[in-house]
Amino acid sequence: MPQIDIGYRPAHSLAKVTLQPDESIVAESGAMVGMSTNVQMQTQSQGGLMGGLKRMFGGESFFRNTFTAQNGPGEVLLAQALCGDMAVLPMTPQGYYIQSSAYVASTPDVEVTTKTGGFKGFFSGAGVFILQATSPQPDHGQLVVGAFGGLEPLTCDGNMVIDTGHLVAWDASLQYSIGKSGAGWIASWLSGEGLVCHFSGQGRIWIQSRNPGEYGQSVGSMLPPRKG
Repeated sequence: MPQIDIGYRPAHSLAKVTLQPDESIVAESGAMVGMSTNVQMQTQSQGGLMGGLKRMFGGESFFRNTFTAQNGPGEVLLAQALCGDMAVLPMTPQGYYIQSSAYVASTPDVEVTTKTGGFKGFFSGAGVFILQATSPQPDHGQLVVGAFGGLEPLTCDGNMVIDTGHLVAWDASLQYSIGKSGAGWIASWLSGEGLVCHFSGQGRIWIQSRNPGEYGQSVGSMLPPRKG
């Protein structure tokens, strides 16, 4: 199994993946920073045309890249688009749900599929889709996720409420639903908090300290209007 080390934490994290001969890592398109000369990259749309289209509409790229070390050990450096922390999550029997933009990479024995979340995914601010990571051999799979800002693991033992814009990943053993943050829709809108995710059960939740959507709106409001 590849060795994955996270450096430059927490603001500018970089994942160094050490591959033994013939070992591979699968990464989101555009995540590669650098690689050894003996590492071969293969680009493909996992899940065929429909799988690629579902990922694209879910905010991911159409393609994923597989990096394989040949004729000796090799290294691959991976990073996410936004500044923030990263984490390596060992696979579990239940697997994980992932906010679509948080996926960075995974070992080939992890199956990452795009799920149609209906209104739950739409209201979460992550599009109509979320990702589900599973593995037939959970003791061997690894998943790399990235956050905007700090990455904090929380333990849910009963019930917990998280702002949807701060979600990164959570154990698939948890039940979740999207709802308003205030007593009513108008109160939720006026509070500036928007929608929240209600979790129930026992499991872990990973949150990011910054909300990408709110950050983009704040920066955008300070930029001069486009000309012509």
